[in-house]
Amino acid sequence: MFARFFAAFCVMLFCSNAGAQTLSSDCLAVAQGPATVHFVKFTPAALAETEVQLTFVGHSTFLIESAAGIRIATDFAGYAGGTTPDIVTMNRAHSSHNTSFPDPAIKHVLRGWNPEGGRAEHNLSLKDVYIRNVTTDIRGGQMGRIPDGNSIFIFEIAGLCIGHVGHLHHELTPQHMGQIGRLDIVMVPVDGGYTMAQVNMMQVVKDLKASIVIPMHYFGPETLSNFISNARATLKIDVKDSPTLTVSRKTLPKEPTLIVLPWY
Repeated sequence: MFARFFAAFCVMLFCSNAGAQTLSSDCLAVAQGPATVHFVKFTPAALAETEVQLTFVGHSTFLIESAAGIRIATDFAGYAGGTTPDIVTMNRAHSSHNTSFPDPAIKHVLRGWNPEGGRAEHNLSLKDVYIRNVTTDIRGGQMGRIPDGNSIFIFEIAGLCIGHVGHLHHELTPQHMGQIGRLDIVMVPVDGGYTMAQVNMMQVVKDLKASIVIPMHYFGPETLSNFISNARATLKIDVKDSPTLTVSRKTLPKEPTLIVLPWY
């Protein structure tokens, strides 16, 4: 069904186990000053050690795969394209971004909010992957604004800094930007309402200055087309036929690019 929708749209247009220890971020180090990126050494599998693979499963879920075979599903609501991830991240805003009953086979479940209140804090290192989060606020209906109800998850893999902003409800402050650091790739929701207006999301994109921007969380071709039209002023547009994208630092585009992936 989505293949028909996407076709119509196109016509219209650090080797360690998990632990609680404080870990260092190359993405922050590069953003804050000169630093050397250290690559994890391991035997390459389907991917070279300098590559990462992203597959758009749908809605806000991406399957991120590393060369060491680590599989991560973002905004996981129970489905990751037919595979069982090693790690899942979730966000609170709606049930389509989380599940209360993740498969027990998933070793690491990272919630972007703290069910006990306060701020969720994640620093997870697994083989060649390092994951951390930066919290943002969400709207809570009659409850008003809920502090730290959403997390921007940052995945550091193969020398790349990949950000998934989750169900972002507001523009980023200088403090957020300092906590995020450098991003090479960012996934952003472009629905224009459930999260925030597209003009505000475009400002987030401009602030983050990532080489690759991948739209997600859209509900039809018109919404996506509107965001693409707004993005043309500052981003090159690349609409792909495949939901899977393999990236390395060497293959990052020379100019900031909006890469549109069809659902898996």
